[in-house]
Amino acid sequence: MESAQPIALYLLRHAHAGDAETWHGDDDVRPLSDKGVRQAERLGLHLALAGFEPDVILTSPKLRASQTADIVAAAIGKPVTIDERLGKPFGLGPLGKVLAEHGSARQPVLVGHDPDFSDLLATLTGAPTLPMKKGALARVDLVMGVEPGGGVLRWLIPPDALPREG
Repeated sequence: MESAQPIALYLLRHAHAGDAETWHGDDDVRPLSDKGVRQAERLGLHLALAGFEPDVILTSPKLRASQTADIVAAAIGKPVTIDERLGKPFGLGPLGKVLAEHGSARQPVLVGHDPDFSDLLATLTGAPTLPMKKGALARVDLVMGVEPGGGVLRWLIPPDALPREG
């Protein structure tokens, strides 16, 4: 097992979707805002230019997450798979099950929500807190597996760090 590369886990928090407090209707169908669409497009372009090729892109079924995943995936030419677990409370247990089901994936991208993703990122890296902004992408190398402190944060890109067009 020592020669095996650790899993490079990518956590993508859905892009901006407006204010949940002012949304009228089922929160599961709250869409990205125009700002969120632009955030996802910039991230997709950035990843495409970097030659990013994940093994699998799994998304929450909630509209704002699936829209984020679809926009990013289209830019890098990868399909998206909906995983219902990403739309529910998501921690180490569900993460372990998702990764086990995609055992050959060495670079999975999971698209989901907060506070789950910020909490998961902090737990995996052993940090007291590690907030993810809407539209942020984190890479965590799971060097000791899916356990508290089992990962090393390689980078965290907030959406405002990416260049804006024009």
